[in-house]
Amino acid sequence: MSTPSPQLGHYALGGILASILLNLLLRTFVKVGGLFATLLVAGLIAAGLALVFAWRNHRAPLPAERRGIVLRYGLGLGVLYLGLLAMMEHESPHGPVGLMLFGLHYACYPALAWVALGWRGRNDAGQVQ
Repeated sequence: MSTPSPQLGHYALGGILASILLNLLLRTFVKVGGLFATLLVAGLIAAGLALVFAWRNHRAPLPAERRGIVLRYGLGLGVLYLGLLAMMEHESPHGPVGLMLFGLHYACYPALAWVALGWRGRNDAGQVQ
């Protein structure tokens, strides 16, 4: 008997909502910013996505599921980042270095999710899966 296919969009939506909430809390109330805050939030969300997937499905995601989650998560965040970029550019235009840095901040989220969802860990015999 095979297990039902997980709803990949739910994981992506959860990651997007967690990104909004964690960034708001960390950058507004804790006053932590910059690349450190981005890496911290992106890493926490990536680990959370991997742990929740493993907990709910009792396995690591298959390669197609991994691609689906990261694609949906990256596209959803990309839309939000483009809106943020449009608002920032409306206030004051940024040069190529500022845009590259902005892109780097965005890229951390899907890249860390890709790595975390690909982690296979070890089985009970201590062998890498």
